[in-house]
Amino acid sequence: MKIASVAEVKARLSSYLKASAAGPIVVTRNGHAVAVLLGVRDDEEVERIILAHSRKLRAILDAADRRIDQGAGIGHDQFWTQVESSARSRESNGSQKKRRTKG
Repeated sequence: MKIASVAEVKARLSSYLKASAAGPIVVTRNGHAVAVLLGVRDDEEVERIILAHSRKLRAILDAADRRIDQGAGIGHDQFWTQVESSARSRESNGSQKKRRTKG
């Protein structure tokens, strides 16, 4: 792991971006970490990183955990039954829409 000041990164951004492919680079200001440069391989990795740091998603997941802890959740089998039922419903609605448009 490399550590570099904001001034160093600003002066040599391209080289630090290349170096981030090998590992994270901690960016410091006045000796304190203020950011991290992370190299990414693809768009999916970018999405995972962004979601991992999403306060909104974290709040949604925490609320869901609280509901489950309070007994408001559903079991595994019931969940998948509902998913399959919903998928069948969408499929039949989709085929009805297609028939209507063939006119």
